[in-house]
Amino acid sequence: MADNQSFDPKKAEAFAGSLMDTLNKSSLCLMISIGHRSGLFDVMSMLDRSTSSEIAAKSNLNERYVREWLGAMVTGGVIDYFPETKTYHLPSEHAAFLIRAAGADNIAVFSQYIPLLGGVEDDILKCFKEGGGVPYSKFKRFHEVMAEDSGQSVLSVLDSHILSVIPGLTDKLKSGIKVLDAGCGSGKIINKLGLMFPKSHFTGIDISEEVIEKAKKEASSCGLKNTEFIIKDLSDFDQTAPDEIYDLITTFDAIHDQGKPLNVLKGIYKALKKDGVYLMQDISGTSHLEEDINHPIGTFLYTISCMHCMTVSLAQDGEGLGAMWGEEVTKDYLTKAGFKNIVTNKLAHDIQNNWYVVTK
Repeated sequence: MADNQSFDPKKAEAFAGSLMDTLNKSSLCLMISIGHRSGLFDVMSMLDRSTSSEIAAKSNLNERYVREWLGAMVTGGVIDYFPETKTYHLPSEHAAFLIRAAGADNIAVFSQYIPLLGGVEDDILKCFKEGGGVPYSKFKRFHEVMAEDSGQSVLSVLDSHILSVIPGLTDKLKSGIKVLDAGCGSGKIINKLGLMFPKSHFTGIDISEEVIEKAKKEASSCGLKNTEFIIKDLSDFDQTAPDEIYDLITTFDAIHDQGKPLNVLKGIYKALKKDGVYLMQDISGTSHLEEDINHPIGTFLYTISCMHCMTVSLAQDGEGLGAMWGEEVTKDYLTKAGFKNIVTNKLAHDIQNNWYVVTK
């Protein structure tokens, strides 16, 4: 220690206690992910007080594993335990934030990022020592988890919250317009819009062949004729984008991951009609660390940024902006891309994102 004379024992003790709490809660996050993926929370929300055997049977899972998982849930304060009957119960007040029926309020979905990111820890540590980045291909299940995350923050409220951010947009979609989603992932948003608005045409672009194939299969299974999906690296979109053909362009938490984000934004500007609208969902950082301290999930977002968003960009020899580039830098990039009018919207159901309505 640099200065033992300034050592504060009370501060040290408090910090040690905080670290112990972190160990418990990070471990609990892994178990919450298991509870979500296995369907245990969904099953328990429908049960009264039940034994581990009864819960396992209803869930079609192994009792011994369920019992140990319940131990973590009880000691973590998630599930109530009644020792006199050796039964367990998920309170409705907790279920409201843990089950699929909770929609946008289901926080358990986000717990999946922790084990997912843990899978690339060795690769990230190597980057700390040598630089460079970890490519998308190293992240198992990332697109699957992102699709579920987007399903809550976008799909579940697409009609009620998202489209209404742009006045008159729903009527235009009903009449028939051309829409592009850049960085479309598995295409669930595009396909849902395609079903909702058969007179409009929707194009999705993504660098991942895997997710584009999923998008195409879903579109085919839905019988959609007004959607198309293209595999493309958008790093040179400023050069390859078509001229002013889209009435609406969207990106959903996609720009900060790009290798060349400014080139993508310039391409979006180029492809957007003069009277078109660009709807951009992106992480709600401030661009100032001292302000991000107050973000309710700031540590979580910086972790995802370090272990995914930043590194996948660097793996493309990109800028490595990171998820927490923030509103100030976002607006600066949009301005550099040519946009003149930028309005920031915050939606009550979405604490992690800003929703920018951008026009020429």
